Amino acid sequence: MLSYQHLYHAGNMADVHKHSLLVWMLQYLTQKEKPISYIETHAGRALYDLNSDEAIKTGEATEGINRVLAANWFSGAHPYLQALTTIRAQHGPHSYPGSPLLAAETLRATDKLHLAELHPQEATALEYAMSPYQARCYAQEGLALAQSLCPPMPRRGMLLIDPSYEVKSEYGTLPGFIRQIHRKWPVGIIVLWYPLLTTGMHHSMLRELEHSCPEALRHEVAFPPARPGHKMIGSGLFVINPPFALAPEAARLSRCFKKYQSQQPGETK
Repeated sequence: MLSYQHLYHAGNMADVHKHSLLVWMLQYLTQKEKPISYIETHAGRALYDLNSDEAIKTGEATEGINRVLAANWFSGAHPYLQALTTIRAQHGPHSYPGSPLLAAETLRATDKLHLAELHPQEATALEYAMSPYQARCYAQEGLALAQSLCPPMPRRGMLLIDPSYEVKSEYGTLPGFIRQIHRKWPVGIIVLWYPLLTTGMHHSMLRELEHSCPEALRHEVAFPPARPGHKMIGSGLFVINPPFALAPEAARLSRCFKKYQSQQPGETK
């Protein structure tokens, strides 16, 4: 049984990286009237309370989204901040949306959302959080769902693959899975999130992905470990068929993370 639950980590620096660029891409896609499909393989519970005991215990949101908002990384016109503001107006100032809720707030009634979550408790919470929206939630393994849906209708759209990597074999199996989906759905934007680890477990996966998809955008940011001994020291996105507007926004975000890193104790300013 999988034990990972994101409520301990919601709103951390990896979420800021992943979610801000995700919403930026979705907002870009909605500039055209044609509807899109959005598929997510590891949806989580969609809505988190940053005042919960779990979030307070790790303090990751304090060093993540709370610090980012205080530093004004995102203008009022940025789609990530707009979605976060809307959701907090509905659910309170300490709420934090996962990617399903951010996507639902950014997309339109004509767009199709398919969200998979295997963990029973998280799947139940996901169903409840997404009940006001036109989204289909599946309590099943997400990669199998993506295989069954792709190529989706509408054909334009995005697949987000955001595993916890609790199952270490995923580093080896994901490149082959992504090749299969890309062959079935060549116009789809495929987004893979991965952690940057002190162990370097992500390196071989990225080498294989870059060999298969040399035109993809790979964007990585570094940040201090959440606590002493924590193995995650950064966040990465591998994007096949990246939207035109993604590269400059990713570069801007890199500058924000580098400034944040330089302000940490022991770093050269």
